[in-house]
Amino acid sequence: MQVLKFGGTSVGSIENMTNVKNIINDGYRKIVVLSAMSGTTNALVAISEAIKHNNVNLTPQLIENLRLKYVDVVNDLLQDSQLHNEAQAYVQSVFKCLCLLAKETHTELLYNKIVSQGELLSTFLFSRFLQQEGINAQLISALDFMRIDKSHEPDNFYIKQNLTRCIEQLPQADIYITQGFICLDSEGEVANLQRGGSDYTATIIGAAINATEVQIWTDIDGFHNNDPRYVEDTQAISNLSFDEAAELAYFGAKILHPQTVMPIREQNIPLRLKNTMAPQAHGTLITNTIHGEGIKAIAAKDGITAIKIKSARMLLAHGFLKKVFEVFEKYETSIDMITTSEIAVSLTIDDTSHLQHISEELQKFASVEIDDYRTIVCLVGNNIVFHPDTPKLFQILQDVNVRMIAYGGSNNNISLLINTSDKVETLKKLQRYVLEERAVVV
Repeated sequence: MQVLKFGGTSVGSIENMTNVKNIINDGYRKIVVLSAMSGTTNALVAISEAIKHNNVNLTPQLIENLRLKYVDVVNDLLQDSQLHNEAQAYVQSVFKCLCLLAKETHTELLYNKIVSQGELLSTFLFSRFLQQEGINAQLISALDFMRIDKSHEPDNFYIKQNLTRCIEQLPQADIYITQGFICLDSEGEVANLQRGGSDYTATIIGAAINATEVQIWTDIDGFHNNDPRYVEDTQAISNLSFDEAAELAYFGAKILHPQTVMPIREQNIPLRLKNTMAPQAHGTLITNTIHGEGIKAIAAKDGITAIKIKSARMLLAHGFLKKVFEVFEKYETSIDMITTSEIAVSLTIDDTSHLQHISEELQKFASVEIDDYRTIVCLVGNNIVFHPDTPKLFQILQDVNVRMIAYGGSNNNISLLINTSDKVETLKKLQRYVLEERAVVV
């Protein structure tokens, strides 16, 4: 059985839903994971914010605007009178629920309940659309099998047991539809896998059923060798290893959620990235197999803050780094890059929610300098550190103010910290001189 995930754009219009129907209706059994229709999650977040700020005039207006959108979707999508009436009744029940939630005190649980409605709506409507088209499809609620533990990690045993139970209790179908993103927490309350988590849902399910392949369908034909939003004439990469894909996802390639490859890499379940608008394109196939060496792709991660921690007492002092890392552990803040000298440690973070407290703790035993508006540019490729073309990188970027370099921590990754204002020119330089001037085996 395969697992196919489709993002919000892929189910964002009647035309796109029809494309998805044609893609999945190929005679093979599969589980299809859907995101909320494009724009819906943002609208639900806006409703949550209005409730949080007690905006009693704006909240009902936002709810009504979204309700009318879905009334129109049902009218356009479903012509079968029975299915149409069933769908309209479901839409009304969802928005009645939102109106009731709007009267409650805003909490994280309330937020989770509100944003979960997007995936519940898209999957219900799409399952009824498939039934209208004569396709044997069944709807499974992710809230019946998807759960995270107290560490916010997938509860894999629970997921496998309950997903199997859900499938066995339903009439046998060719296609099972379920929601991405949403789940239960360890207390049984509605939670989620964070924004972009539908990709993660798909690979968690893929691992649970030992899928033959997991496919992520979006609006671009796979990983590109540079960011197409800033660089022209980028190309899709046909093959990547799990390690290469994980590096690209973590360091800014928006097509894939950073945690996506983790559940399936040990079982060597292939992951394929495909374009809903161009289903015949090869896309990118991600496996344990390595194809070629050297720089394959470039990604950039914005919103980076650099912290320099300096102390004369660091010289020859064992335990100094331990003290530094304990501060970041205390405030559950992960570190992206790190370099050291005799008397200083420079590192970067992308989560500044506890920055003030971290700085105050560090200043108890060191001086601290903080620089924001930084970007990490990540170059990825198998054995990149040892490839003979790699030293040319530093000649290419001689006019760029490179603040930090992480080189050698991974054979597949070289990371550069630059000013965000230099990002676009840096990506273009690398595209011209690294990717265009030499052939890359992909």
